[in-house]
Amino acid sequence: MKVLWFTNTPANADEYFNTQLQGTGGWLKALDKLLQNYVELHVAFYDKYNKPFTYQRTTYHPIYTKESLFTKGIRKLGFSFVKNKEDLKLYLEIIDSVKPDVIHIHGTENPFGCIITHTDKPVVVSIQGNITVYYHKFLNGFDKKYLRKRNINSLSLNSIIRSKIFLTDYNRFKKMSKIERANLGKTKYIIGRTDWDRRITRVLAPHSIYFHNDEILRNAFYENEWKCPNMSGKFIIYTTNGDNLYKGFETLCQSLKLLNGCGFHCEWRVAGIDKNDLIFHVTKKKLKSYFPETGLILLGKQSEQEIINGLLQSHLYVMTSHIENSPNNLCEAMILGMPCISTFAGGSGTLISDKVNGLLIQSGDPWAMAGAILEIAANGDLAKNIGINGREHALKRHNKERIVTGLISIYENVHSGYSKANSTI
Repeated sequence: MKVLWFTNTPANADEYFNTQLQGTGGWLKALDKLLQNYVELHVAFYDKYNKPFTYQRTTYHPIYTKESLFTKGIRKLGFSFVKNKEDLKLYLEIIDSVKPDVIHIHGTENPFGCIITHTDKPVVVSIQGNITVYYHKFLNGFDKKYLRKRNINSLSLNSIIRSKIFLTDYNRFKKMSKIERANLGKTKYIIGRTDWDRRITRVLAPHSIYFHNDEILRNAFYENEWKCPNMSGKFIIYTTNGDNLYKGFETLCQSLKLLNGCGFHCEWRVAGIDKNDLIFHVTKKKLKSYFPETGLILLGKQSEQEIINGLLQSHLYVMTSHIENSPNNLCEAMILGMPCISTFAGGSGTLISDKVNGLLIQSGDPWAMAGAILEIAANGDLAKNIGINGREHALKRHNKERIVTGLISIYENVHSGYSKANSTI
């Protein structure tokens, strides 16, 4: 069977380019490596490289567009440009060249959804997140006034252009959600992995057929196992976060402030954020005297191995987001066997059963989050049990062979259903 992916990342082509993905798309790389042994796999993605190439058993099709520096600068100034059908001709040229049996679009937030009504090939769409719901939840932790805040180091034009403003993302999400809803309304086949994405697609894509298939994690997380560090020193909490308003960084900071006020001295290490990021500055501005004075350690961007080392050295993982589908950072902590606390947001309720393989608390509730942390710190048996149960559950959920077999079965069903439908015309 010949399968063509359209993805936001180059999957395993990053090895060919000798680059390293920083916290995004690593699971697609792992899936690419395994799936290429069972199907003729082609992967299309945006890149400055402009020629198809084969690496290992997968053929890659970079989507190259000539975009001027002026256009890029205009986008950065905050015009919230969103691609829709501008590059449809390029997508169709790849489809015509590959002639796939099945087209698989990874994610609904990208412009590839326009393919659906312009090809006679069967198209299946994976739900990663959902921009429509993310836009709805965008301001859960902040007021609208924080959308216009900038972190400008100088008043030079270059500094202004390079500075981030959340209003740009907010407006982009608004435009993207409109495109996403239109594309989902025309989608026939969907792959998801949580109760949340199944439920929202019953509304956003009411005529679609839904298939469940979980995700493969990055390889190194299967190969390591958490052992509780010495408890005689500082209690260390680990979180992977991002420079976004809806990731719950303000809840994290409020929780840490409450823990400090209780006399509980801990170190909360946060990967993915540093003191130059806009979210750090707007959170300090919002919380004022309620911003934690001690215990917050911002690690910035971390490699895969740095994240693993950080997790293995910590006592607890906490996921703070206001909205997610199935956050890979939480899944990775669970498969290591760490005790985990997560906000009950989006699909996290599918990943964690409260008090069985983790603790769930309401999104945006720093008092419950701080209390749950104290509960784990004071109860070694609880921490150990939910860690063991979490690892056992995650190893089954992210079993590579089961996931690949399931995905191939989905492709066969999609292609078979398409063939039968055409044979009756």
